[in-house]
Amino acid sequence: MSAQGVVVADTTPLNYLVLIEQVEVLHQLFGEVMIPEAVLTELRHPKAPAAVSAWLQKLPNWLRVVNVGQVDDTIQLGHGENEAISLAMEKQVSIVLMDERRGRAAAEARGLLPIGTLNILDLADERGLLDGVTALNDIKRTTFRAAGELLDRFEARMMARKA
Repeated sequence: MSAQGVVVADTTPLNYLVLIEQVEVLHQLFGEVMIPEAVLTELRHPKAPAAVSAWLQKLPNWLRVVNVGQVDDTIQLGHGENEAISLAMEKQVSIVLMDERRGRAAAEARGLLPIGTLNILDLADERGLLDGVTALNDIKRTTFRAAGELLDRFEARMMARKA
């Protein structure tokens, strides 16, 4: 995976990386991040966390909101996932930042590489961009949901790097 390029993001990775104050790692890892309008709409939900609402007031220059020309109606997920996958296909971007299991499966079925929030934290830890164990502990204090076994595996991998 190249250090710089373009990826498409769904709502959840952006939301949680903003909440744990690590959203800048997206730019450091991937370069430009594109999001479709539906993801921006989801991030602007009235019940969105205050930190996310504040972050949206001044979007970073590495984040680009892009209209999707043709949404793939066969995806049959939420608007954000549908548009993120459709945008990646339309712009020929191979990486989609996405957590939702069905969304990841739909992305893979279309030849895309889905990367979840935990994978982002792991990659950023591996490259020395953040302390992965601290970031993992921070994300556990949010509403982020993942199986305990999965969280434990990521923590063990990050701890092994420190040894």
